[in-house]
Amino acid sequence: MDYDPQDIEERWRERWAETGRYEADSEASETPGEAGEEDVTFITVPYPYPSGGMHIGHARTYTVPDVYARYRRQQGDNVLFPIAWHVTGTPIIGAVERLKKGEEEQLSVLRDTYEVPEETLQDLETPMGYARYFIEEHYKRGMKSLGLSIDWRREFTTNDDRYSKFITWQYETLRERNRLEKGLHPVKYCTNEEQPVTTHDLLEGEEAEFQEYTLIRFGLDDAVVPMATLRPETVRGVTNAYVDPEATYARATVDGETWLVSEQATEKLRLQAHDVTVEETFAGSELVGESVTNPVTGDAVPVLPATFVDPDNATGVVMSVPAHSPDDYLALQEAKADDERMARYGVDPAVVDRIDPVPILDVEGYGDVPAKDAVERAGVESSNDPELEAVTKELYNREFHAGRLHDAYGEFAGEVIEDIRDDYRNEGIDAGHFGTMYEFSEEVVCRCGGDVEVAEQDTWFLRYNDEDWKEMTKRVVENMECIPENTRDEYYHTIDWLNEWPCIRNYGLGTRLPWDDDFVIEPLSDSTIYMAYYTIAPRLREIPVEDLDRDFFDALFYGPEAVDDPDPRALDLREEWLYWYPVDYRFSANDLISNHLTFYLFHHAELFDEPQWPAGIVIMGMGLLEGEKMSSSKGHVVLPGEAIERYGADTVRFFLLNSAEPWQDYDWRAGQVESVRNQLERFWNRAQELIPDDPESTFDDDPEAQELEHVDRWLLSKLQGTIREVTEAMENSETRAASQTAFYGFEEALRWYRRRTDRSRPGAQWTLRHALETRLRLLAPFVPFMTNELHEALAGTPAEDASWPEADPALERPAVEVEERQIERLTEDVNDIVDVTGTDPDRIRVYVAADWKRQVFDAVVEAGPDVGAAMSEAMSDPALRERGEAVNDLVGDLVELVRDLDDETVDTLEALDELAVYEAAVPFLEREFDAEVSVYAEDADPPDPGNRAGNAVPFRPAIHIE
Repeated sequence: MDYDPQDIEERWRERWAETGRYEADSEASETPGEAGEEDVTFITVPYPYPSGGMHIGHARTYTVPDVYARYRRQQGDNVLFPIAWHVTGTPIIGAVERLKKGEEEQLSVLRDTYEVPEETLQDLETPMGYARYFIEEHYKRGMKSLGLSIDWRREFTTNDDRYSKFITWQYETLRERNRLEKGLHPVKYCTNEEQPVTTHDLLEGEEAEFQEYTLIRFGLDDAVVPMATLRPETVRGVTNAYVDPEATYARATVDGETWLVSEQATEKLRLQAHDVTVEETFAGSELVGESVTNPVTGDAVPVLPATFVDPDNATGVVMSVPAHSPDDYLALQEAKADDERMARYGVDPAVVDRIDPVPILDVEGYGDVPAKDAVERAGVESSNDPELEAVTKELYNREFHAGRLHDAYGEFAGEVIEDIRDDYRNEGIDAGHFGTMYEFSEEVVCRCGGDVEVAEQDTWFLRYNDEDWKEMTKRVVENMECIPENTRDEYYHTIDWLNEWPCIRNYGLGTRLPWDDDFVIEPLSDSTIYMAYYTIAPRLREIPVEDLDRDFFDALFYGPEAVDDPDPRALDLREEWLYWYPVDYRFSANDLISNHLTFYLFHHAELFDEPQWPAGIVIMGMGLLEGEKMSSSKGHVVLPGEAIERYGADTVRFFLLNSAEPWQDYDWRAGQVESVRNQLERFWNRAQELIPDDPESTFDDDPEAQELEHVDRWLLSKLQGTIREVTEAMENSETRAASQTAFYGFEEALRWYRRRTDRSRPGAQWTLRHALETRLRLLAPFVPFMTNELHEALAGTPAEDASWPEADPALERPAVEVEERQIERLTEDVNDIVDVTGTDPDRIRVYVAADWKRQVFDAVVEAGPDVGAAMSEAMSDPALRERGEAVNDLVGDLVELVRDLDDETVDTLEALDELAVYEAAVPFLEREFDAEVSVYAEDADPPDPGNRAGNAVPFRPAIHIE
């Protein structure tokens, strides 16, 4: 039968759907709630956010945990692998608004990238209509096409009434336990939506951090001209200021004072809880040429024009410290060299010429003006040189850790910046010289397209800064399996730096804040314990929404003692929850460690007892498409449906799993995917040769009932090693290593076996069928459609219904594997000689090393892989001592051989009868090379026309070809 993946896969999809194959029930265990860990496996993956379609990157995200779920089922576990839909927040609302406005980019993504039919677009004009379309037509269809073994009865959206009741319970409980507080705090604020947003809502700037600037309050007549800096201690080194002469600035009343700042800064200040009234606006050029007064030194410094000033950053006025900032030093030199520009803006060039750097600290390795030394050493001559950023960063770092302040700093003189910066800043604030302002470390843009600014708002926060909560969460990490292991420190690091987290927004889909329904709980805060909801979701639908109150969930999660009159339905569901919990493995992206995954750990630590804490997290890498980052907005994506239609689901799965380990980044390349498709087809065709014509025939899997030869036992032994390697890889979630070993690794053994044996022999046929049946079970998690089809034809049951293979010690033959490897090496050596010499051999002579050489090998084994010790051992034998230099040369070669081998292989080699091994292989060698083959012992005075026999060493026979 030809390989037709679309036909095969559709049949299995229908069969799975009709039988409810992956619906997991706690009743499958004898005593719900008391199953051992080995019996139950609960696997989760972040639920998708359906603000757009599913692409091939998502396919890999969900296929990796599916492979592990299938593996655990074959191990006999009752496996729960659910999915749901995250619709909380505003991205879907924003997408709908852009659709309704007819924005061309949004329409292009929907029509061209995600192929939404024109007549369907109007159905997407409500948030849940939009979400439902992509849930049903993209995600669910794609997941089912891929063959994901999901229990679909457990799906829900985060906008469902019952789920909102669950989240309401969560936040009422957290508030009661003082894990929530209300107060002013910097938040990411979308100026378009006019509400706080979080990382998941961002189009750009996901990694942006809040930076708290110090505002140096320079003066100009009756006005304050605030300038933002991260290095307040450099205030005594300010020589001038810069503004953008073409930008718009404002005279504004800020908290009762007159301030001069950029027009954009007035809105930033307003968002950060300042009372701001703009009195007038004017061009920045009106400030150029003015002098402002340093609040600390009392010195007047000039304001110069500069195009590098960004009026949208901080206050739009920049102070210059050329002695300690390479950027400022070069900017000053360029200003001095541009008399025409200075004069055009009314600045006397002589004033600029008189500006000299003012050093304020000493740092070892630099002169009086560190910035000058830094740029000159690096050969940086222009402020446009890309090397300038690295030079600046290096100097800032050196000054921070080793710079000592001059005497003008009074009580801070001689101190290292690192030790006194905060104290110096606080003293300046107390004295009225400094203020504060927040800004982002990079530009931040909301998914709706609006600018995101830092705002200080009176809002509700999760108190992730509570030390006892942090310590409890660290215990979760300590006891949890982290895959890969090097991610453990990332969780600890995130727990340490994590501070208060704003958990609400003004509007959007999701759950209202229980005690103030003007607010909605934001997406990263309503997705921390939803894994528990999966366990009860199907049966919760039977309970009226109004019954799902605080007492109901308290009884469910904390037991009958938690409430006065526990609802029996809640206690019944408690058994369900305890049966499945904890989550054994959560598969998620590496970039979520810094938010979602750590939040997940915090909330489980607080809300549940230790036995229900997460047991393991597997981190996933990112996906590329033909070497570039995938982008839905640019149409640079591959849709799973298209890929499956072209290649088949098994091919898509196998490529995604084979290209990299889960935590590594992978690259979807069409040419390589096509190659995988061809490899699976070859596998299918080979398998067809072994499937009996009679569908009623049964496969006898008893090796003792077969007439097996040496090479059969070799293949069976290799198969046991393959089982062990694949199983170990799967236990470590190394899906690439597992699939590579089961498919490609064993295929190499099969290629050799096919060369070595007469495949028409009954023993060979049985061996090949046994190997195929075992491999189908090993490959079932990866390519379930093909393996089910073939296994059912071969053995009468789908591969996924057969147990996971276990290595059979009775079939492991280390000696046979070593013997066969010697034959394989001999074959390779002959081929090498034939290739190099271009000879067509008529006769091949093989010479096995003399007995005295084996005695040298025995001496090396006795002494261990140490040349000196091995020589001493060998020379203790008088007969070997007489051979002198010949023994010396041989010891070196054999020490290298032994050093690379494990003890078991060395012991096997010691007992190996090389002559007998090669003599037994003569029929194969003669067939392989179409030549007469003779095997001789070197010390049996053999015919040696080519004078080759003396070159033989143990386990590397000499060869002569005529």
